[in-house]
Order: sequence, then structure tokens, then C-alpha cells
Amino acid sequence: MKHIFLVLFLCGTFHIVAGQEKSGYPLRMTLEQCIDFALNNNYSRESVRLNKEATQDRYNQSNMERLPNLSVTVGENLNYSKNNTAAWNGNYRLNSSLVLYQGGSINENIKKSRLSAEQTEYLIKQYDNEFVIRILHTFFSILGNEELLKYQQSLLKSSEEQVKLGIERFRSGEILESDYLLLQSQYNTDKNNIDETTIQHENSLLALKNLLSIELRQGLEIVYPDTVDIEKMGLLPNEETVLESALANFPDLRISRYNVEIAGVAVKIAKSGHYPTVNLTGSVGSEHLNGVSHFGTQFSDRFTAQAGITVSIPIFDRSYTKSNITQSRIAMKQAELEEKQNKLNLQQTISQEYQNVVSSLNSFKTSKIREKAYSASFETYRKQYDAGSITTVELLQQQDNYISALNEYIQDKYSFVLKRKILDVYIGLLTTTNQ
Repeated sequence: MKHIFLVLFLCGTFHIVAGQEKSGYPLRMTLEQCIDFALNNNYSRESVRLNKEATQDRYNQSNMERLPNLSVTVGENLNYSKNNTAAWNGNYRLNSSLVLYQGGSINENIKKSRLSAEQTEYLIKQYDNEFVIRILHTFFSILGNEELLKYQQSLLKSSEEQVKLGIERFRSGEILESDYLLLQSQYNTDKNNIDETTIQHENSLLALKNLLSIELRQGLEIVYPDTVDIEKMGLLPNEETVLESALANFPDLRISRYNVEIAGVAVKIAKSGHYPTVNLTGSVGSEHLNGVSHFGTQFSDRFTAQAGITVSIPIFDRSYTKSNITQSRIAMKQAELEEKQNKLNLQQTISQEYQNVVSSLNSFKTSKIREKAYSASFETYRKQYDAGSITTVELLQQQDNYISALNEYIQDKYSFVLKRKILDVYIGLLTTTNQ
């Protein structure tokens, strides 16, 4: 009986634990934790990382081209004719060849593979920058909706109290039925606003879970940033400093520089087609004839070794090499032009992003003051309405003004924080760990 109870207890415990693992405890993450988690777990980024491994493998393989190859050939044949009896013939040979000279193409191919492998590091950084910006958009969308929900719930509670007071005042003849219906309409509007904001919040939360590559059923809570940190974001470095940091840290320019260097190597590889190719070849082996009775002596008697040098000199290849050189030079010039254009584009983008941050900061400061003013004004109007000194229309007009100011304040607040963080991405300040 004790054993039965023990088994039942263990089964029950396993069921509870399994249920906990399925639902999971809610994850609580700051912005930095979200970025680190996503960069270490996102499936798309893992695919980018695999591309890095592939380019590194191609580089390793290119270094092996300097070594000789080695192969073994083994053949056994049964010969039969009307005049002769059946006989086994066989040969065994070990072959090798080594490229001694190929116009320098082997060294240049190794260099090209190395540059491609190094460039992949910056391609990953480029992907990470774009990926982090997507996380920023989603993260601050969630925070904005959460803050808006708190205000909307407070307004709904106020509207509910106004409806309760309105029905009493309507029954006592203090207000008209139209006034009461206006209060009820405002209450329903406030409920709908909460529903819409909740849907937007849930959609943003699902989008963030997708970026983090976690189960959609997994609970996720966002840690609200410190108010002091938001205030510090308003302390902007000068534009020239921001531009210098972006030019030094943004990976796109390094990628363009590698494209130019790789194109230059491609020109040298194309030129190697004009030069001769020198190969060193060698082989050792033996054979046997007419059966296996004298296999041992035949194998030693027929042992052969061979070595030689082969030189292949291009004379006329229908202008194939010349065309390759021309195309490679054009590609190099295009890469150089692209590098210059990317630098100009980056300078323009950084300047625009900086001015956007300054503009959004000013809007945030203005809307913050405006929200406080309308909040205090609405509170005063609400007290006056409760005292019966103003009409329902006047109250609701003031409430609409406050809601408009509130929405503008929240939008400006998170628009500024988002743009400020995106600027940090450009200048390399938004760093992450374990990448």
C-alpha cells in the first residue's frame, strides 16, 4: 500500500511540474535583456551566423589549394577469347599532382576568400543593427500602449462615476436626458478606446515574442525604463561628434570597403588567365597479367614510377580573359562609387536622424507641459460639474481636450525615446553582450 501511495504521489508531482513547464513562468525583461535574448535565440539571426561558418569554411578550403592532391586507382579485368583461356589482368596506381604556378590565382583566391570571411563579421553587425531597430519599434510600442491603458482605465473609472451621478441628476431633473446620454456615450467611447489599445498592445507583444523566438503562450512582461534614464536621453552630444562616431562604427561602410577590396582581387584573378599554368605530376604503381599464379613476382617486376611537369600556355581563348578583366575592372569601379555614395547616404541619414531627435525632444517637452495643464484643467472642470456649475457639454469638451493632449504626450514621449535609441544604434552606443 505504501508503494502505491508513493507511485501516485510521484505521478501527481510530475503532472504539476509538467503543467508548469508548459505554461512557463512569465519572463520579465528590460530593453537590453530583450536585445541580448533575441540576438542569441532568434532563428533568422542563427541563419545569418551559419553563413559566417560557410564563408569561413570556403576560406579554409581555399588554403588547401596549395597542397597536392592524391588518388588511388585500382582495376581488375577478366579477359576471355576463343583462342585463349580466361585470364585476370589488374593494375594499381597512386597518382598525385601539384599546381606550381597559375598566374598567382591561387594566392589571390585565398585572399578573396579571407576578405569575404572578414566581411561576414560586418554583415552580421549590419543585420544586428536592423534587427535591434525592429525590437526598439516593438518594445516601445508595447510600453506606449501600457502607459496609455493606465490613463484610459483611469478615465473609464471617472466616466463610470459621471454616469452614476448623471442618472441621479437626470432622475431629479437637474440635467436633461440628452446630457445623460452624452455621459453614457462618453463611457462607451472610453471602453472602446481601452479595447482598441489592448488589441494593439497584444499584437505588439506577439510581435516581440516572435522576434525573441519564444512560444506565443509564454508569459512576457516588459520592465518599464527608469524615468531618470529618459531624462538623460535629452542630453545629446553635438551633431559632429555623432557623425564621427557613426562613420567609425557603422558596419555598412566597412562592408562597402570590403566590396572594393574583393573587386580589386577579382581583377588580379582575371589577369591570371594570361599566364601559363605549371603542374607537377607523379604516380607509382604496378600490374599483373594472365592470372594470379605469378602475382607476387609480377607485381614487383612490373612496378613503375613516373614524374613530370606540364606547362599549359594560353595563346588564344577567344578574348575570354580580356573580357573577364574588363568586367572585373568595371565591377571594381562600381564598388568604389557605391562606397562613396554609401558614405554620403550615411552622413545624410545621421544628420536627419539627429535633427529628428532634436525635434521630437522639443515636441515631447511641449506636450508634457500641455498634458499637465489639461489634466489640471479637466480635474477642475470635473469638480465644477459635480457641483453643478457647468454643463455636461462643457465637461466633455474639456475631457476631449485632455484626452487629445494625453495621446499626444504619450506618442511624443515614446517617439522621442525610440528615435534617441535608434540614433544610439547608428553611433554604436547601444551595445549588447554574448553576440
